Amino acid sequence: MKTDDLRHERLRTWIAEMAGLCEPAEIRLCDGSPAEYDELCGRLVASGTFRPLSQARKPHSFYANSDPGDVARVEDRTFICSKRREDAGPTNNWAEPSEMKRILRGLFAGSMRGRTMYVIPYSMGPIGGALSKIGVEISDSAYVVVNMHIMARVGIQVLEALGPEGDFVPCLHSVGKPLAPGQADVPWPCDKDRKYIVHFPEERAIWSYGSGYGGNALLGKKCFALRIASAMARDQGWLAEHMLILGITNPEGRKKYIAAAFPSACGKTNLAMLIPTIPGWKVETVGDDITWMRFGQDGQLRAINPEAGFFGVAPGTSESSNPNAMASLNRDSIFTNCAVTPENDIWWEGIGSPAPPWTIDWQGKLYDASSGKPGAHPNARFTAPAKACPAIDPEWENPDGVPISAILFGGRRATVVPLVHEAFSWPHGVFMGSIVASETTAAAAGTLGRLRRDPFAMLPFCGYNMGDYFGHWLEVGARPGAWLPKFFYVNWFRKGSDGSFLWPGYGENSRILKWVFERCDATGTEGAERTPIGFLPSRKALELEGLDLSESMLDTLLSVDREAWKAELPSIAEYYASFGERMPKGLSAELDALRERLEG
Repeated sequence: MKTDDLRHERLRTWIAEMAGLCEPAEIRLCDGSPAEYDELCGRLVASGTFRPLSQARKPHSFYANSDPGDVARVEDRTFICSKRREDAGPTNNWAEPSEMKRILRGLFAGSMRGRTMYVIPYSMGPIGGALSKIGVEISDSAYVVVNMHIMARVGIQVLEALGPEGDFVPCLHSVGKPLAPGQADVPWPCDKDRKYIVHFPEERAIWSYGSGYGGNALLGKKCFALRIASAMARDQGWLAEHMLILGITNPEGRKKYIAAAFPSACGKTNLAMLIPTIPGWKVETVGDDITWMRFGQDGQLRAINPEAGFFGVAPGTSESSNPNAMASLNRDSIFTNCAVTPENDIWWEGIGSPAPPWTIDWQGKLYDASSGKPGAHPNARFTAPAKACPAIDPEWENPDGVPISAILFGGRRATVVPLVHEAFSWPHGVFMGSIVASETTAAAAGTLGRLRRDPFAMLPFCGYNMGDYFGHWLEVGARPGAWLPKFFYVNWFRKGSDGSFLWPGYGENSRILKWVFERCDATGTEGAERTPIGFLPSRKALELEGLDLSESMLDTLLSVDREAWKAELPSIAEYYASFGERMPKGLSAELDALRERLEG
C-alpha cells in the first residue's frame, strides 16, 4: 500500500504536508511484517548501525552503538507546549506553541533530504481494544522502525482498525541529519547539539528532532503513552501511569493484579518479573513500565500494558537479579550501548560474570576494567518482545484489561519510611503517591541523602500541571459505585546503623506482596496495626520464616519514627506550595491530618 491509497483523509493530508516540509528522498508506509523487520535490520547491518550477534548465543539479535552525545532521554530539552504556561505547571519545561512550531519548522525543513521517510502506524494496546489508542510516527530512522516493531503493534492491521475517520496521535521524528547527493551516512546520525522533544497536549501531537535514541525517538513510549496520554486521560476520565502490572496467585489458585509506581533505580522491572521465594505463590508479568487504567462497566478499575515489548536498562540485570528478564532477551532482541564479547555476545556491568578478555566497550574500544570506565553505558538498553518473557501473564493482551486490586508506590529511602504501609483511604493513598521521594547518592547528585520528589514516579512524564494531576486522581476515586483498589507504600531500601540494607529484596519481596494480597480482602486491622502514617503489618501477618532478620532489624523495618516524620513535614508542605492554587485542598487536608496524627 502507498500513502496515496490511504482511506483516512486527515492522515493522508498530514503525511503529504510533512513530506513537503522534510523533503525525503522516498516515502515508505510500514506494513509491520516480519519480512519488513528482517529487511530493515539487514539495511542497518549494511550501514554499520547494527552488528549481528552470535546466532548460537543470541539468535536473530543485533547490537548498536549510539553517538556518545545521544545516550539517554533529555529532560532539559523536553517541552510541554500547552496554550497557557500554567497548564504545563512548574515541573515541566514550557514554550509557547506557535513560537515552538516556528522553531521546529525551521529545523525540520529539509531534514530528511537523502533519507527515507518511514510512516509507522502503531497501536498502543491490543489492536481494536477498548483501552487502546492509535498513533502514527513519521521517522527517517530505520532503527526507530525496528524498535517500534518490538515495542508496539505496527502495520496494516492498525490502519484497518483506524478506518477512514478514526482518531490518531501524529508523531513527527527526524534525526536531523540530511544527506547531500553522494554524501556517505554515519552509523548513528543525530543532531546531538540541537534536540527538541516537544508535546502539544491540546493538539495531541508530538514533534521530536535531533535524537535517535530510545524515549526521545520511539514516540509511542514516554511521549505518547505517558505525556500525551496523561492529558487525554485527564480529559476522558481514565489514568495513564508510569507503573508496572503483575498478577499474583496464592497456593489456593486465587489471583489478584497489582500496579506499582517506582522512580528510577528502585527495582520496578525486577518486581514486575519477580520469582517468589515463598512456596506455592506465583507472580506473572503484564507490563514493566506503563499502565493505562479505566473503570469497567462493573465499576472495577481495569488496566492494560499499552506496550508490546520491554525497553529495559541492561546494567545490573542478571540471572540473580532478574532471570525472567534475561530469558526474555535470549533471542529476537536489540541491544544498544552494551559491550560486545569476542564470542559476539553482549556484556554489561552486573551481568553476573567478568568481561572476557578482548571485550569491546560501548564506544568501540578495547575494554579495560582497571581504567574505571564502564564497558556498557550506564543507560545501555535492551529491546525485547514481551511475549518472550517466560513469566508473561496469560491475560497480558486482554483488550478489556485486568482488574487491579492494589496500587503500590515506592522510593529509595535509607531512613524514615518503613518496609510497607497501607493507606487509610483513597485520598490518603493519593497523598502517599504525591510525596514519593528517593534519596540521591553522593555519586549521582553530590549530596548524600538529599530527597528528590517524584510523585507517582511521573515527574518527567506528566503532560500537564501536576497539581491538576493530583486533583484528577482524587476525582477518579470519587466515582460513584466504583470498586477501588487499596494503596500501599513499600521501601525495600531501609538501612541499618552500619549502612547495610536490612531487607534482602528481590524474590523475598514476595513476602510483602503476600501481605498486600491478604490485606486486599481484609477489613480494619486484620493482620495489621494502625499507626499515624497508615496500617503496618503485624509481625504474625508477615511470612518471615527462613529470613536472617534479628528483632532489632524488624523493629527498624516495621516501626514509625514520629520525630523523623515530623521533620519531613516542612519539605512536603514546601513542595505542595510550589503548585500554588492548583494544589488540591484535599491533599493539603491529608497533610494536616498526618500532622495531627503524629502529634497525637
